Amino acid sequence: MTKLRLGLIYGGKSGEHEISIKTAFSVSNSLDFNKYTFVPIYITKSGNWIVGKEQCKALNYEEIMNNLENGTFENLKSSFPSDLLFREKNDSVSNIQALDIIFPLIHGTFGEDGKLQGLLEMANIPYVGCGVLASSVGMDKSLTKTTFAQAGLPQCKYLTFTKFNWDRNKIALTKQIRENLNYPCFVKPANAGSSLGVSKVRMEHNLDQAIEEAFKFDRKVIVEEEVIGREIEIAILGNYDEPSASVPGEIIQNSDFYDFETKYLNGGASLSIPAEISQNLTEKLKKLAKIAFQAIDGSGLSRVDFFVTKNEEVYINEINTMPGFTPVSMYPLLWQESGKSYSQLLDELIQLGIDRFKQSRNLSYKF
Repeated sequence: MTKLRLGLIYGGKSGEHEISIKTAFSVSNSLDFNKYTFVPIYITKSGNWIVGKEQCKALNYEEIMNNLENGTFENLKSSFPSDLLFREKNDSVSNIQALDIIFPLIHGTFGEDGKLQGLLEMANIPYVGCGVLASSVGMDKSLTKTTFAQAGLPQCKYLTFTKFNWDRNKIALTKQIRENLNYPCFVKPANAGSSLGVSKVRMEHNLDQAIEEAFKFDRKVIVEEEVIGREIEIAILGNYDEPSASVPGEIIQNSDFYDFETKYLNGGASLSIPAEISQNLTEKLKKLAKIAFQAIDGSGLSRVDFFVTKNEEVYINEINTMPGFTPVSMYPLLWQESGKSYSQLLDELIQLGIDRFKQSRNLSYKF
């Protein structure tokens, strides 16, 4: 049997660089090497592309982290991705050019936001996951909210503005927050993942500091009212026409809110899978998650996050087009509870990426 040649792109110019390395290690460790070989494609924190040799064994996580700490990667010659775009039909091809499909495993900016997907589209290479539009909309929380509103999905009250707006209209915006959202409220960068730059603001005198912290991660900020309730998540698998929804899972927090440290560093939260909710609520959340996925024109995978109050009022929080993907992350655990192993999930996602590519190439581009 001919093996598929898979490219794993990981690392990246992102605040979630180390998380991406963990994800790549987990994926490489769970691939069926009777079906696949893979080429590791590491993007350094400064943006250099380091293309490894084709292999049939898992990445060495400790070696990668040691090289990262020692700065070894930054001294290697960069394989700039222009090789993806500029090649002649009869040229001998490099490892990266002859791949059957690429699995982008970069969380956050420059990987989950449509930029990498756009490059792969231009290079005419199939890839796993959401396309350019869905990735861009899913990453920009203000655009996500606009799209969700158009789809009729229930959301909490919010306000969004740029640094330009804030610097010139601080007093008016502060008044809007006080009168429309009240305190406590949450301040978030519009484009950042893993709760980077997110603050809970209890009193108005802390607002300015929280907003300036968010502006370190993006030029656009969102302020949301606090919703007191449970955090329930649904995993979506499939392409636009027929997405499937997993069982629901719940994040049970031991800290004030689910920030970066709580997610990855200090064990401040636990997962309950399946979430202990009624069947009616389960079906409602599954339906809303599918609507959200289709509203952004999703494909492959996404995780949709909700708040549920004690009266079972539902508010959609966000959609993640490249959710955490280690074996202990919510997304694969939800599918494990739904009957799919981690390896089976990888197989399905790779096939979905191939199917999507074939479908898109049937479109006419002639004028």
